[in-house]
Amino acid sequence: LKETALKEDLKFYFMNPCEKYRARRQIPWKLALQILKILMVTTQLIFFGLSNQLVVSFKEENTIAFKHLFLRGYSGVDEDDYSCSIYTQQDAYDSIFYVINQYKQLKNISLGTLGYDHEGSGLKICKQQYKKGTMLSSNDTLNIDVSTETECIFFKPQELAGKKAELKLNSSFFNLEFYRLIQVDISFKLKGIALQTIHARELPDCYAFQNTITFNNRAHSGKIKVYFDSDTDIQECKDWHIFGSVLQKNTQYILVFDGFVILSCFASLILCTRSIVLALRLQKRFANFFLEKYKRHICHADRLEFINGWYVLVIISDVMTIIGSILKMEIKAKNLTSYDVCSILLGTSTLFVWVGVIRYLGYFQTYNVLILTMQASLPKVLRFCCCAGMIYLGYTFCGWIVLGPYHEKFEDLNTVAECLFSLVNGDDMFATFAEIQQKSMLVWVFSRLYLYSFISLFIYMILSLFIALITDSYDTIKKYQQSGFPVTDLHEFLKDHSSVGFRKERTSMPFICCC
Repeated sequence: LKETALKEDLKFYFMNPCEKYRARRQIPWKLALQILKILMVTTQLIFFGLSNQLVVSFKEENTIAFKHLFLRGYSGVDEDDYSCSIYTQQDAYDSIFYVINQYKQLKNISLGTLGYDHEGSGLKICKQQYKKGTMLSSNDTLNIDVSTETECIFFKPQELAGKKAELKLNSSFFNLEFYRLIQVDISFKLKGIALQTIHARELPDCYAFQNTITFNNRAHSGKIKVYFDSDTDIQECKDWHIFGSVLQKNTQYILVFDGFVILSCFASLILCTRSIVLALRLQKRFANFFLEKYKRHICHADRLEFINGWYVLVIISDVMTIIGSILKMEIKAKNLTSYDVCSILLGTSTLFVWVGVIRYLGYFQTYNVLILTMQASLPKVLRFCCCAGMIYLGYTFCGWIVLGPYHEKFEDLNTVAECLFSLVNGDDMFATFAEIQQKSMLVWVFSRLYLYSFISLFIYMILSLFIALITDSYDTIKKYQQSGFPVTDLHEFLKDHSSVGFRKERTSMPFICCC
């Protein structure tokens, strides 16, 4: 009787939801909840994505506007990783004073809802330079102290139109000695309000823009690179009054919907956790019975049969969705501004939710091939990638140190790794060959040998072997589906239990049974 009851419970545990319903009339609550959760989480993500899209566009458009406002001669397109460049001393002076003048008359020229940050220090200008020295390039003579010194000057918004500001502008601070000047930093903080969210029936956000303009002369090559950096911080508006009930009602509806998402995920979390706990109990029960009857322990593969990885994935997704939904509700109520953290949590949880759909497709033999092939090939693929990664890292370091001075795609390690990965996928090959500078014939010949050997090795050999590993696993799974999978102790134990009947429970009150 003990063995029969154990076999019956094991057989029932490994059934799919439809078979469980036919066997014991057990309604698949988890399946219904997962389908409902997919719809709710996806809808929630779409709403948050549309709201976040307004935030991103507001930041980007303000950054472009700042560059046009404060960078003298800005063409609208960044030259490289910097915005523009300066080649004469007069242009350097004109560009610095241009920033001061534009900051002074910001409210008269700006099209946006911008204002000064009166709580900050206003406009701050700092110059970093080497200590006193002399340089005579004609005689190849240099006498300079390499230790640096930094001087700063401040302009408050309310004093820019007064005589005090004129005295500061005419001070010796602006007498720049370019042969020892390293860089000039101009930083200022502005505030703005995003009114476009009102059209999307959302409450507006208040923004603080910390802008820094850097005149970089570290190379002393006759070219000063001008960098513009804007750090945007979303803040809670201190005192705002918006008239109209549509915004308030829309916010309340979204908060209520987020609350339902949290409840559904919490219910899913409880059900999946309960299933894992029951599975571990059943595993322990089977292991004890097997040891008692056959005097040996069950194998590791049989133990893993009881650990449903899909339930673990659902639990992780539910936890991330609950935390992300709470953050979203706080953001919607304008109590928090952690858009990035909320985006990562909601985006990853939605990814896991949709990946979890594969579990239900796996109940059909035709769709189950993908899951079984991934499970079979994963260990071999990981071991293969470790070996191939060593070769890839070798090519990365070699290309960086040799081709870095002659090719922009090999200037730093991160760019080299991205370039080589693109070559493996057959992307941008001709441009990589053509952009190498032919200043050194030795390096040019080496670049050809380097690129030809890398492409031949990775595309024709390593990538082909990688595909062969997956193909081999696929062929193995197809054979197993035709001739049968390898039988373990658990399968042998259940083999003689195909004709056992199941107890049919009454389902006249399914909601009470669910509780």
